[in-house]
Amino acid sequence: MTVGLVWDDLYLAHKGPNHVERPARLRAIRKALEEAGLWDRLVMIRPSPADEACLLRVHAPEYIARVRATGQSKEVTWLDPDTYVCGASWDAAVLAAGGACAAVDAVMKGQVRSVFCAVRPPGHHACRDHGMGFCIFNNVAVAARHAQAVHHVRRIVIIDWDVHHGNGTQEAFWRDPDVMYISIHQSPFYPGTGSASEVGEGPGKGHIRNFPMHRGSGDKEFLAALDEGLKAAEAFRPELIFISAGFDAHKNDTLGGLAYTEEGYTEATRRVRRVADASASGRIVSLLEGGYDETALGHSVVAHIKALAAP
Repeated sequence: MTVGLVWDDLYLAHKGPNHVERPARLRAIRKALEEAGLWDRLVMIRPSPADEACLLRVHAPEYIARVRATGQSKEVTWLDPDTYVCGASWDAAVLAAGGACAAVDAVMKGQVRSVFCAVRPPGHHACRDHGMGFCIFNNVAVAARHAQAVHHVRRIVIIDWDVHHGNGTQEAFWRDPDVMYISIHQSPFYPGTGSASEVGEGPGKGHIRNFPMHRGSGDKEFLAALDEGLKAAEAFRPELIFISAGFDAHKNDTLGGLAYTEEGYTEATRRVRRVADASASGRIVSLLEGGYDETALGHSVVAHIKALAAP
């Protein structure tokens, strides 16, 4: 098996009252992987907490201090109306970011070809100085900065197919010429960003590629948009590809309004793999973002990992 899995039971400890971003999401993924016979075949990658220097490449020190203080409290508190922190949230959040960095280490050292990070809390809405949209630290941005700083990766592509636009990730790389961010998301929808006219600034201009999708769009529209994004990615010749793998665009997920299927996610993964194989020695780090219908989430992750693992 050439696919790694980042997993730790501590990710289950982050929980709030009656919230859709709940530990049962990961339990559903594990159950689906076990039933598909994949759980014991994946290469387990044990995460370590991201240290402050790692987090500071993306987040403001004042925000990190705030999360540390509130995320170790016995009380459930809120970073915004959607985003809770509990007594285990600090530990889970730094382990989620650290797990993404461990995945980068594994693919850059050739231990595995690709990794799926079953981490939570998710990350792509987290901005430099605030969390939002269920996200505390921006896991994919922290991992991309880690790849640049530690492994000297020069060209990185981040593909985000969550139903929501990853505003925090876009913010992090808005002016970065070495990171291309490609987002395919429902619009108009939360968080209200991600128009096609948002393309980056300065040295990063043209490296932000947004593909807003109308409500009800399915696999055909998804794959057509992905193909457009991948044309730009292929020309960019990435050395490492990240996927912000939200599965809340699935047709059965009531938090969104798109209509993707497991077959769509399979084909999308195959197409991303072709680009990764061409210039990045197949290196892909995929991170869980959204996905709130637990049955659809489990089946979609299985489809995604099978496509990552295919010869």
